[in-house]
Amino acid sequence: MTVHLVKLCVGADDIADLANWQAERLAEKKRLKQPQVLAHVTRMTPKRADDLLAGGSLYWVMKGVIRCRQKLIGIEPFTDGEGIGRCRLLLDKAIVATRRQERRPFQGWRYLDAKDAPADVKKGEADEDMPDEMRRELEELGLL
Repeated sequence: MTVHLVKLCVGADDIADLANWQAERLAEKKRLKQPQVLAHVTRMTPKRADDLLAGGSLYWVMKGVIRCRQKLIGIEPFTDGEGIGRCRLLLDKAIVATRRQERRPFQGWRYLDAKDAPADVKKGEADEDMPDEMRRELEELGLL
């Protein structure tokens, strides 16, 4: 059964910020001749790794709202230089915009059942550059 993860995207105001940050990380890895893989490091290793890798994604929360997702392509537990167990969540490079879904602040990550995950934004739907306040009002009116 596919499940997803939800994680706060600290430091990114919007999808473009996340994309720029990840592009910079990949450019740095290329410069250092390291594998071109996007990874997000967490402290805990998900116990439902098989369910996550069966089509699951990492849904990013920005400013209290799920805004986008990236497909999970691998999960690698490891021990850091200080002997602390960590986990790399390996991500697909494509960032997929999703319908907005508000989330309260939380620490770490949370599982998200597939049935509760926000739908992807389809081509031709509202532009991602739309100001958050305008988007929120249009959603409340049922126009988005």
